[in-house]
Amino acid sequence: MRIGIAQINPLVGAIDQNLKLVLSHIERARCAGSDLVIFPELSLVGSPPQDLLWRGGFVEQVQRALEDIASSSTGIGVIVGAISCCATGRPAKRNGPCLVGDKEGLDLGNSAFFFSDGALIGKESQLIVSSHDTCSHGRYFTSGPGAHVFDFRGIRLGINVCADLWANDGPMDVQASLGAQVVINICASPFVDGLQIDRRELAAKSAKENGVALICVNLVGGQDGLVYEGGSFVTGQEGDLLFEAPYFSEGLFVVDLEKLTPVRQQTRHSIDLIHRALVLGIHDYVQKNGFKQVIIGISGGLDSAVVAALATEALGEAAITGVFLPSGITSEISRKDARALARTLGIKLMEIEITKAVSAFHRVLTHPVTGLSAENLQARTRGTLLMTLANQQNALILATGNKSEIAVGYNTLYGDTVGALAPIADLYKTQVYDLAKEMRERIPERIVNKPPSAELRPGQRDQDDLPPYPLLDAILHELIENNASHNDLVAQGFPEAVVNDILCRYYQSEYKRNQLPPVIKVSKKTFGIGRRMPITHAYRD
Repeated sequence: MRIGIAQINPLVGAIDQNLKLVLSHIERARCAGSDLVIFPELSLVGSPPQDLLWRGGFVEQVQRALEDIASSSTGIGVIVGAISCCATGRPAKRNGPCLVGDKEGLDLGNSAFFFSDGALIGKESQLIVSSHDTCSHGRYFTSGPGAHVFDFRGIRLGINVCADLWANDGPMDVQASLGAQVVINICASPFVDGLQIDRRELAAKSAKENGVALICVNLVGGQDGLVYEGGSFVTGQEGDLLFEAPYFSEGLFVVDLEKLTPVRQQTRHSIDLIHRALVLGIHDYVQKNGFKQVIIGISGGLDSAVVAALATEALGEAAITGVFLPSGITSEISRKDARALARTLGIKLMEIEITKAVSAFHRVLTHPVTGLSAENLQARTRGTLLMTLANQQNALILATGNKSEIAVGYNTLYGDTVGALAPIADLYKTQVYDLAKEMRERIPERIVNKPPSAELRPGQRDQDDLPPYPLLDAILHELIENNASHNDLVAQGFPEAVVNDILCRYYQSEYKRNQLPPVIKVSKKTFGIGRRMPITHAYRD
């Protein structure tokens, strides 16, 4: 059987636009001689649609789009992810067959629709409906009625949706027991560093145990803070990887199941995958929200240099404006490094001296502003000016904070946190260094090598206020990703005084994290996505 794997990048809620994308891939697959073309989970509505599912007219628009897809399936099988009316026994209030259902009085399913020759062969709704770090399917969807097998052109096919594939004694096992020879899983699985390896291993285990070939078709593209990685694949009956589509790339990939032979999994270093995820995340966030320009506060330091380099790669140099905002404390080296970065990247750089603006704030305040408040006033002045420029140019601001600083509150609310998107806020500082080294041709060497500093007071260095980043990041990784307690951290050999200090900062800065712009997710536990903590609480371990 000749299979078209349509690894597409839909836009959430753009049902008509997504329909055109699906129809174009159906035609391409037909022209390539495909017997069947497969689209990812929720590809007609985009993922995750969230409360759009409850908007008036949404369900009806999906119904009409599915009817168009059915009409386009002449001579070819089509499996597409959308929403459906679950088989609850409730009648649809519509003349003629209902593929989805009416919004009133019907439960929705996260479903795969199977069409051929203008007719609906069947549909499978997700059985394992759960809520976890990156989705809240349990809020919207009802579990489907059960697993089925479909006969199509001499092959028995099982179809399931996303998490159904991984359940013990789940739909795949049932479909195998019903005689399925090939099981198709449609999914919308966001990128998390390292998860793609686990997914391949689980797929190989399930395919081998059940003696079936497995086709997994994944979504690609950025949606708010999520980045869907693509990487669709085919696993043979013995668990061998037979085909793997590129990561972070759209495309139609046509394969002949009978002719596939084992291949090696794409070998990618972790930081390379993170790099590509961030570039795609920036590109799609800006483009899908209808913007063409971004503004980045360039300090001459590492974090802003990495964000600027990523944004230039994602959007092109003409779309980027860097803004250097020196005060009386800013070093001449920072000015030279900001200019060098702009030259290397080929982006425009504006220089705006903020000393007079900061002095004006001091003059209008009744009481003297000193210490940390005076330091933060500089950062907030920069934030105000960046927002003004963004408003004037109809541009988005990219925030430049990293996960290490954000975790311990070493950032200025309404200063460093100003922005529409925080590209590296899920990267620890040591990971930012790793990424900068990978992008060394685009980032001047001195920026990477000089000691990091916020430059909010004379002679300031991060190391004066924080533990060394390798130590800080090791503790934070255990604390955030693995939920390690105080005693766990001390038992692992971390200095207790340092652990106590970090835990204190960590708990006290939750209110800041809750006001971050969307963060591009690359780890298991991302501030804003995948981590839900109360702002007001008294727990201390």
